[in-house]
Amino acid sequence: MEKTLALNSILADDNKAQPPSGVLVEAARILAHQGHAVGLAGQITLRDGDSCRFWTLALGVGLEEATAADVLRLDEGLNILEGRGRPNPGVRFHGWIYRNHPSVKAIVHTHPPATSALSMLGIPMPVAHMDAAMFHEDCGFLAHWPGVPTGDDEGMLISQALGNKRSAMLVNHGVVCTGASLQEAVYLNVFAERNARMVLDAMAAGSLKPVEPAAAREAHDFLLQPSIVEATFAYWARQASRRA
Repeated sequence: MEKTLALNSILADDNKAQPPSGVLVEAARILAHQGHAVGLAGQITLRDGDSCRFWTLALGVGLEEATAADVLRLDEGLNILEGRGRPNPGVRFHGWIYRNHPSVKAIVHTHPPATSALSMLGIPMPVAHMDAAMFHEDCGFLAHWPGVPTGDDEGMLISQALGNKRSAMLVNHGVVCTGASLQEAVYLNVFAERNARMVLDAMAAGSLKPVEPAAAREAHDFLLQPSIVEATFAYWARQASRRA
């Protein structure tokens, strides 16, 4: 308890309120620094208050080059309410998630290499290491790729695959991660890629040994504490800033 209180105190300066464009750009820079910039694939969105409107990057803007001027505010129909640029048609499924999952405040979906490769195996997200425990009983599974997620059918399927979980593994595609904050969605997305890389390396050497359920459940709750999530996000933001 004392350690948690101390960590929350340390976070006071790092977790100052930012405008939506600021935290979204920071998230984009983190993901780029973590190796998630693959062409223009993937999306980051942040819910606008309690509505189904959301903030996102304009189409054609790479993660590493995002600025506040590249941020759009869209309605569910992808009509621009604020900002300049063209909406990314790939964010249509995000609207489905926001509409059907009121607790979701942010969504991150990228196409990094290891997560994409793991999706080709057609298996649910493995949890065989402590650093993957945030996905224990908290990652849905979509066993069939419905195609490029620019239509309502794809949005419905991906939203259903999430169920009551934070993330979902999408076969032949990758993973989608949601959060109670953008920090949490980014945190899950980065660790999904790390886990995928570890799983592929381990499977090349032998069979996976899953984490015992009780230990995985305990680690899940520990790793998803807001103080841990926010401190990790702040650390990654400092790393990305130094590389800018």
